[in-house]
Amino acid sequence: MDLNQAYYLVHVVEKQGFSAAARTLGIPKSRISRQVKALEEGLGTRLLNRDSRHMSLTEAGEAYYRHARAALDCMVAAEAAVHRGRDALEGTVTLSCSVGVAQFALGRVLPRFLAENPRVVLRLQASNDFADMIGDGIDLAIRGHFRLLPDSGLIQRRITEVPWHLFASPGLAQQFGPSASPTDLDGQPGLALGWRPGGDSWSLQGPNGSSASVPFAARLRSDDMVTLKQAAAAGLGMVALPAYVCAEDVSTGRLSRVLPDWVAGLPEISLLTHERRGNPPQVDALAAFLRRELPDVMNGGGSL
Repeated sequence: MDLNQAYYLVHVVEKQGFSAAARTLGIPKSRISRQVKALEEGLGTRLLNRDSRHMSLTEAGEAYYRHARAALDCMVAAEAAVHRGRDALEGTVTLSCSVGVAQFALGRVLPRFLAENPRVVLRLQASNDFADMIGDGIDLAIRGHFRLLPDSGLIQRRITEVPWHLFASPGLAQQFGPSASPTDLDGQPGLALGWRPGGDSWSLQGPNGSSASVPFAARLRSDDMVTLKQAAAAGLGMVALPAYVCAEDVSTGRLSRVLPDWVAGLPEISLLTHERRGNPPQVDALAAFLRRELPDVMNGGGSL
């Protein structure tokens, strides 16, 4: 594997184009184009579908990108290991994420990173409002999204996909049973994530590509997933939440899945960073750690 060619391809994919990748790296677009072309010729297959306006990965490109991204992350981790061996990581890292990610995912992994790096100081900004990474001096941000995030001059790295399910108290879930259909839920009491009015429907995806939009009667709106889980467990209504957020509640019997053959969304979780060059070692080390550890945490409830 030519890591230089892999590096260029990854930049083209993550910056969503050759021109944006060239601006990020500060090199001519022609150089990147030549490297990617040489990579495709060496592999004997096309990795990118591209015309004057659009670019997308081929099936082979998708596979290559995943492995190339992982290889580059391993190189970052290797560099961090050398720094730790030679001189312990030291300094401050500012990380932004939603309240739910902080409560139910980062709390399970960050203590280990800090224990392994006692001279690193972490500033965690937990908010459901998107922060201005440049204006607020944020090094890393974890974002959930259904579509590609807009090109903001930042590097966007995929972490994983997170299934959302419908949950309710066991008593309420039992009223519908495993053979219920989305139409059976029309107008049922619901608990909405987000305090602003609107969005009183669940967008569900089911077997064989089927889909349904199910309106509900909002009984409670909140930015806090803990509050919504407690209300659902108390029988106040159904709620759509990430599977990993409710995994423990399902295992202890406090919550049950409703419509187990349907999902209430499959958003992608990405890590946003500034340009690779010039990041302090502690920032790169935390970025590699999160991309390595969060998929297991966030997929832990995926089979519920």
